[in-house]
Amino acid sequence: MALDKTGTLTAGRPELTELHLAAGQDETQVLKLAASVEALSEHPIASAIVRAAKSQGHCRARGAGFHLYHRAGGCGLRRGSACSYRCRPADDPRRRGAWGLGRLGCRTWRQRPLPLYMAVDGVAVAVIGVADPIKPGSPGAIAALHALGLKVAMITGDNRVTAAAIASTLGIDHVVAEVLPEGKVAALNSLREGGAKVPFVGDGINDAPALASADVGNAIETGTDVAVESADVVLMSGDLRGVVNAFRISQRSMANIRQNLFWAFGYNVVLIPVAAGVLYPLNGTLL
Repeated sequence: MALDKTGTLTAGRPELTELHLAAGQDETQVLKLAASVEALSEHPIASAIVRAAKSQGHCRARGAGFHLYHRAGGCGLRRGSACSYRCRPADDPRRRGAWGLGRLGCRTWRQRPLPLYMAVDGVAVAVIGVADPIKPGSPGAIAALHALGLKVAMITGDNRVTAAAIASTLGIDHVVAEVLPEGKVAALNSLREGGAKVPFVGDGINDAPALASADVGNAIETGTDVAVESADVVLMSGDLRGVVNAFRISQRSMANIRQNLFWAFGYNVVLIPVAAGVLYPLNGTLL
């Protein structure tokens, strides 16, 4: 069983999970400033920060401007203070040192949340952790698939570190990460080597080629229309345990079909000759 990650195993909507402050910083002010800048961005990570601030009643004003750094963060102004972000500089000690972030304990918190490094007027003030939470039903679904004797693979366009961390948490057997939509089809074909049958579960537009190519495409009904139209089976809830139910229903249906064929074949083998009169010469029995 091959699975997409975002929106299938995870909720598909990032949430602010952790906030580590530099000495002397106030959490309310930092979150309010972060939200005022990110309110000008349409990025899902920005939306997570804004939602977190709104949930605490902090998000009321927007910054004066916003500039997006491609794959690296953004910056803006709020009441004369320059607030900026950088995403994932932890792999570069020079950048981390330039931001003065060594004392903030820069790390990726169990390798799952994405670390955002925040500075105000050039001074590091916080490390913000944003993660796409795993759906409540996903661990139980993976365990149930294993109990059915299936191996589970995850095929995702997300980065390898995040994919490996989620796979480790859920006990997934095989991970293919950082793939484009057409790469998911190639990954499925690789898993099918040796004659294996591989169903695929997904929910997004980028999953449509894999859903169409899989031996059985399973779409999450809460996903995109393109995914639903490309699938063979539509799971009417966003819960991955629906895949387990579908598999068990299929097994029981095939068992019933075999039972019906066995008894129908046996009935006809015995009684058609009787109806044809095979016993008539012996004792006069007819149907």
